[in-house]
Amino acid sequence: MKLPFVFAKRFVAGESFRKAVPKVEELNKLGIKVTLDLLGENVKDRKTCVQTRDEYIELLRKIEDEGLASTISIKLTMMGLDIDEDFCRENLFALLDVAAKQNQFVRIDMEGSDFTQSTIDVFKEAHKKYGNKHVGLVIQAYLHRTQKDIEALAELGADIRLCKGAYKEPADLAIPDMAGIRDAFKTYAEVLVSKTDYPRIATHDDELVLFMKDYAKRNNIPKDRFEFQMLYGLRQQTCEDLVKEGYNVRVYVPYGTEWFPYFSRRLSERKENIWFVLSHMFKS
Repeated sequence: MKLPFVFAKRFVAGESFRKAVPKVEELNKLGIKVTLDLLGENVKDRKTCVQTRDEYIELLRKIEDEGLASTISIKLTMMGLDIDEDFCRENLFALLDVAAKQNQFVRIDMEGSDFTQSTIDVFKEAHKKYGNKHVGLVIQAYLHRTQKDIEALAELGADIRLCKGAYKEPADLAIPDMAGIRDAFKTYAEVLVSKTDYPRIATHDDELVLFMKDYAKRNNIPKDRFEFQMLYGLRQQTCEDLVKEGYNVRVYVPYGTEWFPYFSRRLSERKENIWFVLSHMFKS
């Protein structure tokens, strides 16, 4: 039995673009930019992948038509990465062709560790063709391999969204404790600030937010040289406060009918996320 959407509405803006638009407009009025995320993952059927690609293309057009301050985020397994890498690349490049024509930006999300290398490989090809203006990548701080990945991507000057990582991974692949993850996140944030033009710092963790603010102040880094990012339904008051302090802020706004995996992952894949979500169910 499918759970009713009411359970997810705190964290998902709606089951359609039309229902998500008022939430995006509200955030934009507060000075907060948005990244729209059409939910879904691990598509195994080629026809569905092509349909999803076309939905993404249509989403870019709808954003322009509505005049929203929004980019989009995609998962490559929705574009065929779980089927064939060449097929996925073709779909991605078709989307990026439209993004380039419309002066839009596409963020490639990072999925579980089974897809890390292939996602980075496809991103590097896209980055070579389309550049930072139209495509960026998410990197997860908790993976052991991220130390090498972040250095290589920073050398490219890639547009990187740095997050802790929400997928459940074994200790041989990922740092198991939160203190270690925070330390890694801080190190990688410093690398991105020093080697890339505009890093995206994606965290709800007060310790990491304060670290980034203090680091920027100590090193005379302007507030507009990086961006804080958070998820829809979490810490909106913090987002508003950061904007008032002069920082750039972006909120990821997920929508769509395939919301259950996203919702359940926020609740169950890391114990820290369970307590964080539960503690913020009734907070701004």
